[in-house]
Amino acid sequence: MKIIELVIDESEQDLGVYAVSVVDDPAIEENFVKLSKVKMELATIDSEKRILMGPALIPDKQIYRKNDKHGEFYIYFSKDTIRKASEIFFQKGYQNSATYEHDYALSGMTVVESWIIDDSKTDKSRLYNFDLPAGTWMISMKVNNDDVWQKVQAGEVKGFSIEGHFADKLEMASMRTMEEEKEYLIEQIKNVLRGKELADESYNDYPAVVRRNAARGIALNEQYGNKCATQVGKIRAQQLANGENVSMETIKRMYSYLSRAEVYYNQGSSSDCGYISYLLWGGKAGLTWAKSKINEAERGN
Repeated sequence: MKIIELVIDESEQDLGVYAVSVVDDPAIEENFVKLSKVKMELATIDSEKRILMGPALIPDKQIYRKNDKHGEFYIYFSKDTIRKASEIFFQKGYQNSATYEHDYALSGMTVVESWIIDDSKTDKSRLYNFDLPAGTWMISMKVNNDDVWQKVQAGEVKGFSIEGHFADKLEMASMRTMEEEKEYLIEQIKNVLRGKELADESYNDYPAVVRRNAARGIALNEQYGNKCATQVGKIRAQQLANGENVSMETIKRMYSYLSRAEVYYNQGSSSDCGYISYLLWGGKAGLTWAKSKINEAERGN
């Protein structure tokens, strides 16, 4: 199945984790533990402190998802994204934001401790029988909600599940490509208005496999209702499939997109938009050709 990395685009203000949900079946498949009768520096607490500890996010762990857009697929988070998410969570003051089973908001729930595991063998989470990889985001939550605590005692609540907005890395790559194309076209229009001639240096000596890749991408996209790729990607595919000349600026954009989106081609299948979009831009042969043309131009300079 498709595997999608979710990331935080720091240019978007609403991305990140905005709540922690207590759930019966946590997607990350790790339960939290209850911390009771915690000894404090000045006194021994006899009554339960009602503090739960557990992982909020585990790096590179594949989590099953299903929706109309992607069908069945897995998502995962890198160590870097998890660290950013943990920082943004507190920067935005979401430590009192909690839900039950992602259905309704809860009061009396506060994240009182948060850390990233640096060394899985020496981290304090090992004291509570956790065996989690470096990069895991751990949290401790204070439960002053009697209903939730009763569910914890009854075994009906077993773990944490984060709520938040993240960006699909493939979609980000497509959006950056579209923005690059728009900026290029605007600059070309400005040059025309200034009386400058458009660059006439262009090339169509890409190998036949590039044309075949683009044509196959077009056919697959049509098969699935043309749902994949931006309009820019579709236009690029038509150019390549028809053997048309492309400018050096376009070749640079080909290389930019194909180099950062290669992972989605490698992991995808013929029905995945990442796989189809990659073919529309010429596929791996297009990446090799674009790189060689750029190197050739640089040597010529």
